[in-house]
Amino acid sequence: MLGNKVAVITGSSRGIGFAIAKEFAQNCGATVIMCSRSIKQSEKAAQDVGKNAHAMRLDISSSSSVRAFIANVLSRFSRIDILVNNAGYHFDKKIWYKPFHEVTDKEMGAIIDVDLKGSIRLSRAVIPAMIKNGGGIVISISSTPAISGHTEGGAYSIAKAGLIAMTKHIALEYGSKNIRAYTLALGNIRTEATFDSMNDAQKKAAEQENAMKRWGEPDEVARIAANIASDSFSFATGNTIVVDGGSVFL
Repeated sequence: MLGNKVAVITGSSRGIGFAIAKEFAQNCGATVIMCSRSIKQSEKAAQDVGKNAHAMRLDISSSSSVRAFIANVLSRFSRIDILVNNAGYHFDKKIWYKPFHEVTDKEMGAIIDVDLKGSIRLSRAVIPAMIKNGGGIVISISSTPAISGHTEGGAYSIAKAGLIAMTKHIALEYGSKNIRAYTLALGNIRTEATFDSMNDAQKKAAEQENAMKRWGEPDEVARIAANIASDSFSFATGNTIVVDGGSVFL
């Protein structure tokens, strides 16, 4: 489905990013660049995925790191067909549960610099290569609170809402260059960052928030991402696709 494609997946050493990389490489035939700030973690993840997976270091909060990374990928693989903006600021309970008016400039800036600006930096750097190669796909991982709002995690929601706007802009400005863009707005997905940080009562409450009455799995997100990146979505772009088991409806 993605044979002969080169895909860059940020934050892919674990969780949703790892699941997407595994799906792309093992089941879809893509050459996958697995990257995170820790090259050791990226190398371990790429080894776990196996064939078609390659590890590189990338700090999306650093413009110089982004430039060096893109140059390295293009030098080794000549092209970038798919970008998955998955890397995000770690789940910080202190910030998540803090009332919006108490979130400091430093806390807000730290989240926006990774979740939003990091994806902007990388998308801007990748687009010229996609134009040169005749097109590409940009998928950004957002969340349902970016659409519906929430009573907690205001800084995260604001940053993730910016990704939705970026997707629309890329789709409109670069559609004529055969570049498509999408956002996945995720609900409760069973990852180390979310599920494992909750107690049993919190896990059960979150489970009851959607129509399916369960948590989503990273593999389910990965399969949706793979279909979006394929030609199956060739005449759709700019979309925000909600993956939350039936909670937020557009």
